[in-house]
Amino acid sequence: MTDLLNQLVSISRHYGAQPQFVLAGGGNTSAKTKDRLFVKASGTSLATIDEGGFVEMNRAALSDLLNSNLSADANQREEQFKNAVLASRVHPGKRQRPSVEALLHDLIPTTFVVHSHATLVNTITCASAGETITRKLFGDDVLWIPYVDPGFILAKTLDSLLKSWQHKTGRKAPLAIFMANHGLIVAGESADDISLNTDRVLTTIRSNSSTSDAPFGAVASLDTARRRAAINVVAPALRGLLATNSETLKIVTFDDSPLAIALAGGENGKSIALAGPLTPDQIVYCQGFPAWFELEDAEPDMQLVARLRSTLEPHKLQRRFAPNVVVVKGLGVFAIGDDFAAADTARQVYLDAISVMAGAVGSGGVSYLTREQYEFIENWEVEAYRKRISAGAGSSGRVRSKVALVTGAAQGFGYEISADLVAQGAHVILTDMNIEKCREGANGLAAKAGKGRAIGIAIDVTDGASVDAAIHQTVRTFGGLDVLVSSAGVLKAGSVKTLAERDFDFVTAVNYKGYFVCVQKVAPVLAVQRLAEPGYWSDIIQINSKSGLQGSNKNGAYAGSKFGGIGLTQSFALELVEDGIKVNCICPGNFFDGPLWSDPKTGLFVQYLTSGKVPGAKTVDDVKRFYEAKVPMLRGCRTTDVMKAIYYLIDQKYETGQAVPVSGGQVMLK
Repeated sequence: MTDLLNQLVSISRHYGAQPQFVLAGGGNTSAKTKDRLFVKASGTSLATIDEGGFVEMNRAALSDLLNSNLSADANQREEQFKNAVLASRVHPGKRQRPSVEALLHDLIPTTFVVHSHATLVNTITCASAGETITRKLFGDDVLWIPYVDPGFILAKTLDSLLKSWQHKTGRKAPLAIFMANHGLIVAGESADDISLNTDRVLTTIRSNSSTSDAPFGAVASLDTARRRAAINVVAPALRGLLATNSETLKIVTFDDSPLAIALAGGENGKSIALAGPLTPDQIVYCQGFPAWFELEDAEPDMQLVARLRSTLEPHKLQRRFAPNVVVVKGLGVFAIGDDFAAADTARQVYLDAISVMAGAVGSGGVSYLTREQYEFIENWEVEAYRKRISAGAGSSGRVRSKVALVTGAAQGFGYEISADLVAQGAHVILTDMNIEKCREGANGLAAKAGKGRAIGIAIDVTDGASVDAAIHQTVRTFGGLDVLVSSAGVLKAGSVKTLAERDFDFVTAVNYKGYFVCVQKVAPVLAVQRLAEPGYWSDIIQINSKSGLQGSNKNGAYAGSKFGGIGLTQSFALELVEDGIKVNCICPGNFFDGPLWSDPKTGLFVQYLTSGKVPGAKTVDDVKRFYEAKVPMLRGCRTTDVMKAIYYLIDQKYETGQAVPVSGGQVMLK
């Protein structure tokens, strides 16, 4: 038994890890003995499944189910079927739900069964002439199953057609089973059997298919400048327009790959995209139908948002669901979800649907699901359960599903702020000039929290073009952002009598100008989100310093830039409040444990020792003790202290333009 399950795990992971076969945790696999069926648990990912991801089923009970008389009413029938399948579990105490296709797996007379949603095969199963093409390519080697409702009806249909096929051919099992608008089943007595059969199917289809550079007609797309501007408005608008409340906007991820542009820019793209869904996966993860939107020339943001609203509202009423996919003519595909994982899943599934549509068009036309068929999937509790389980628990925390961009995030306060935001449920863009260290940190955070929860982007806060590029990449990935944490900062200590002019310019450029540039570039994106959702508030938070509240001896460049930052904060707050943007700053005390202070070569302890700022100090430890003694609470500031202030400012809806000291009592406001 252990060897059987080990083989099943290996087969499952092999196909589950390949997007050409499985997306969104879909597909299912099984292995059987004379008395037992081991089938994938619903919502479990094949790519990472282990022995515990399979449900042990009693084959005798499943056989009895096949021959039972269930209600003619679809809803009652499915409830009876679900309960009967659950009752067929050998170990119900494990509380796993087997794949809804457990009965189908039991009927196929081989040890191993792999049911996938192979893209290449679905170009035939979703073609209007799919059955004819299948017979032409494979004759009796492949069994064609017309589309029927999944679950009990599909199992009954397979049982009847498989018996007829066996009687006709005298064979035990076909090379493969093609299920119209559904997918592929390949079975065998070993992993090698399944691999050989799958390769034969795919090779035959490839050698007999033709590709087109423009499957949806001649393609027209927007020029680069207009594309960039449109994305920066449409994506944040969708975040707000599709939000279910004013506290948490949607995540929107954008795709303008050649495949997406072929549909969005194709002269026949609209009619093909809106004709209907093709497969259950498209219904479950993309809400079936996309919304279609067309841009107008020289359109103000307010007008574009209003027109987009007027497109989405009728869609919701007609379809009963807000769209998870919006196609913008000539621009590309926007995919929407409550978090990045959900949005990216919708994107992948819809791109797969585009591939299938392209292949089906090349085979003579697309076969869409009928209204009765797609409404069954929409209302089917089994699919809702699969989607809920495969999505997992999602993120949680004080800033769940918010998007935060942090500058100066490669190390020190910036990195630790980023890490805490991720831990509290946010999607975080770590930005820094040190892009290698930035990406390393982001990858480490994402490895723990999940794909897309943290990414690293290069930025030079003193350069408008660099900041603009980082903001645009953020919009393409997440649709916009909710929080800008301006943490990038540098310090060059020295007397006004001796400090080099280039050092003064450097500190001023990063700490003062850099803050200005970041706010200037991010404010339009935040303003669009407010246009789309009038009750929404976003946040800009500068990590300032206690030196922004009180002068610092022989540290004028730094203190001056921080004083200036508070002036910018107050001015920005007055201007941007009408756009729903709160602007505040936090003035931490000395972060003694961070690289700014403790770096053995360039840290402030070394600088202050060298510059003679601390009278009588002989060592770095002397300098550190001197500064710790200045703090009434006798310690330096920590990231946890700053995070409490950050979360306070985000939570507080009646505060803007403030400089919040977090200095252990070293600086007190008057």
